[in-house]
Amino acid sequence: MIDLEKIKRFYFVGIGGIGMSALARYFFSKGFDVAGYDKTPSDLTNHLSDEGIAIHFEDLGENIPHAYKDPMETLVVYTPAIPATMLELAFLKETHKVVKRSEVLGLITQSSKGLGVAGTHGKTTTSTLLTHVLHQSSTKCSAFLGGISSNLNSNVLVDPTAEFTVIEADEFDRSFLKLDPFASIITAIDPDHLDIYGTEAEFRKGFQQYANKHKTGKLLVTQVSIQLENSGFRQITYAINQEANVSGQNLQVVNGAFQMDVIFANEKWLNVELGLPGIHNAENALAVIALCLELGLSETEIRFGLKSFKGVKRRFECHFRTEKLIYIDDYAHHPTEIQALVSSVRLLYPTKKIVGVFQPHLFTRTRDFMDGFVAELAKLDEVVVLPIYPARELPIEGITSEKLVSGIGSKSKVLSPNEVLEFARHFEEGVFLTIGAGDIDRIVPQLATLFKDKA
Repeated sequence: MIDLEKIKRFYFVGIGGIGMSALARYFFSKGFDVAGYDKTPSDLTNHLSDEGIAIHFEDLGENIPHAYKDPMETLVVYTPAIPATMLELAFLKETHKVVKRSEVLGLITQSSKGLGVAGTHGKTTTSTLLTHVLHQSSTKCSAFLGGISSNLNSNVLVDPTAEFTVIEADEFDRSFLKLDPFASIITAIDPDHLDIYGTEAEFRKGFQQYANKHKTGKLLVTQVSIQLENSGFRQITYAINQEANVSGQNLQVVNGAFQMDVIFANEKWLNVELGLPGIHNAENALAVIALCLELGLSETEIRFGLKSFKGVKRRFECHFRTEKLIYIDDYAHHPTEIQALVSSVRLLYPTKKIVGVFQPHLFTRTRDFMDGFVAELAKLDEVVVLPIYPARELPIEGITSEKLVSGIGSKSKVLSPNEVLEFARHFEEGVFLTIGAGDIDRIVPQLATLFKDKA
C-alpha cells in the first residue's frame, strides 16, 4: 500500500510523456519536490524545466540526484515505455517503491470522484472537452489529460475546491484497471495494442473488466454500438444519426462551424455549436453532454462550454489556413481514426485536394492493421509515408513503410522528415495533413512556418 502522506518527493522515469508530465505537474503544484529522467529533450520537457522541475537526459544508473535516494520519502513513478534494461530504473526497482502512473492515478480516484474517459479512439479529445465544460461551469473539476488543452495550455488542471477529477483511462498495459471511477465514458473498443493483449477477445475482455468497475449502479456512458455485458452499471448511450439515449441529428457546417441538434428524453436542443470540427468530435461532444446532464449542468453551461472549446494540441489542430491552402495536424494512428479524420476533412473541404503525410506508429500495429491502413490512406489524393516509428519495439521482418506504400499504389511514396519539408515547399493548393503518434510532431512547427512564409 502507498501512503501519500509519507511521501515528500516524486521521481519520474519517463517524465516527458504526456501522462507522466501531467502527474509531475500535479504533485509539483501541491508542493512536492519533483525530478525525473527522459530520453530526449522536447517542448514538454522544456516547459517542465521552465516551471522548476529538474530533468536529465542521460541514464544515471545509481547516481540519481542525492535528495531522491531516500526510499522512505521518495516515490518512483515509471512508464512501461522505458526499457527494463535501463540501469537507472533497474537500480530504483531494487531500492525504492516503484509504481506505474496508473497506480498513482488510482490513488487519486479514491480520494475524489473520478470521471474516467476510456476508448480506443477519442478519449483525449473527449476528456479534454469534458474538463473544459466542467471547468467553465459552476461544477468545476481537476483533470489529468493525455494531450495539451488549447484552452488551458496544459495537460493538467488542479482545482482544490472541486469534487470531480477527470482522468483519461488508458487501456494500454491494462492501466485503466487500476482506477476506481465514480462514472465513465467509453468512446470505442476497436481492437488495438494487440502486442499487449494478444487477441481481440482479450482486448475486449479488458474493457469489460473496466465496465465491471461500475457494477454497483455507477454511470457508464457508451457509444451506442458498444456491446458490454451489464454487470449492474447504469448505462446511457449516445450516437450521431442513430437511435440512442442522447442523439445528434442534422449535423451541418454553418459559417465554417459544426452544428447539430441534440435529442434526449423529451427535449431537443437546436443548433448546438461545436468549437471543434469533425464528425467524430460531434459524437465525442454527445458523450460529454450525456455525462454533464447527469452531473447537473444546465443547458446554458453545456452550450457555452462546447462552443468555446478550442481543442487539443495535435487533434485536428489547424496550423495554417488561407483560401487556397490549409494545414492540419492530427494524432490519428489507427485506421478508424484516420477514417474519421479524412471524412471530416472531406466534409469541410469537399472540393479541395487532400494530401496526407503519415508516420506509422509501432511495427506490431502496422502489421496487425496493415490492410486497414492501406484502405483508409488510399482515400487521400496523395500519400507520403515516413519510416515506422518503433517506440519500444524492435523491427519486424517484412513490416515496413515500403510495404504500406506498395498496397496504397502509385499515388504514395516513402520520404524522410527532411524530404517531407522539401515536398511541402511545392504544395501550393489544397489541404495538407500530418498524421501519426510518433515523432512526426517534430516537423509540425517547421511545416507551419514554411506555409506561413510561402503566404
